[in-house]
Amino acid sequence: MQTVVFAIMILVCLNFIFKQTYRKWYSVGLFSVVAMLFVWFTHTYAIEQSKSQISVWLSDQSLMLDVAVLISIDVFIQIAFCMVAARVQTAETLGKKVLWCYRLLRWFPGILIFPVLFSLLVYVIFAMPGVSFETVALLTAIGVGVTIPLATLLLKRLLPEKDVRLEFLFLTDILIALLSIIATVNGRTAVTGVSEVNYPALAGMSALIIVGLLGGLAVFRIQTRKNIKKLDL
Repeated sequence: MQTVVFAIMILVCLNFIFKQTYRKWYSVGLFSVVAMLFVWFTHTYAIEQSKSQISVWLSDQSLMLDVAVLISIDVFIQIAFCMVAARVQTAETLGKKVLWCYRLLRWFPGILIFPVLFSLLVYVIFAMPGVSFETVALLTAIGVGVTIPLATLLLKRLLPEKDVRLEFLFLTDILIALLSIIATVNGRTAVTGVSEVNYPALAGMSALIIVGLLGGLAVFRIQTRKNIKKLDL
């Protein structure tokens, strides 16, 4: 379990740095300052934690299910950014709504990076016994603030193509989603299986799928006719 959680934390950090490569330098600096302040102001809570407490959190099924919801929201927003960014890079003309949506999603830093920074601070505190907590927190905050812009610059130099970085961003989101299923379920299913078929529910779902398909087909035909008329004009 701890190995899977550690892998998710690494992917979250990579995902965060990939996202930074699509921002302006002043916004990268702003998020670096926010991360520094977060690490510094949370050190009073980090020193109260223990390895046993972290193990208890990982074994708490209800807490892990809540974390799964948080991860799903974060991954959904990041994937939405990938979709909109791909459209911005490939479309010839863009509407104002698409541009505003792209700008809003680009400014979203991600939710998961903050728990990862907190875990990093707790790990550093455990790794440096005998050192003042304030000193450890200050050094960790400075390290985080310096690492974010340097890692962003290095990643831009290694992968100058925006489309390649966008693919890596999308893939890290997918990997985070898959690993989070393993980490949060932890051998337990949230829904109990049944051996009987609920035929009314099956019929309702089938009817809903058919209505959706027919509605999508009708919208597609109407849109196609409008495009044909525009070309004729």
